[in-house]
Amino acid sequence: AGGVQLLRVGGQQQSSTLLTTGQPGKAGDVAVTLLSSTATDSTLDAVVRISGINDPEGLKGFTLVGPGKVLPVTSSTCAGITVAPVDCSLTFATGVMAGTSRQLIFHRADQQLRWVLAQGD
Repeated sequence: AGGVQLLRVGGQQQSSTLLTTGQPGKAGDVAVTLLSSTATDSTLDAVVRISGINDPEGLKGFTLVGPGKVLPVTSSTCAGITVAPVDCSLTFATGVMAGTSRQLIFHRADQQLRWVLAQGD
């Protein structure tokens, strides 16, 4: 089940929706579904289905959050977001990230989608 939170950042309200794997979400003009995630000692791979608008820079909206770190996408199998749905593998270099807690975040416009991938410390 998804949850909606309102966060106040810099005087602006931001809507944050907590999703589970396989549950679709929408942030602004983009639809995203996390299909799977796999972690190793040095990387985390997240496979997402994404669609809604042609935006070659749109994958910059994804980050991986862990204890004390926010990481950008290191590499992707997609060149960006397209109108038609496409499955994309996003890789994050997690070797610099301590602990095991991980959250995948997609931020667009004033909305944020969030998936808890691993809980720990």
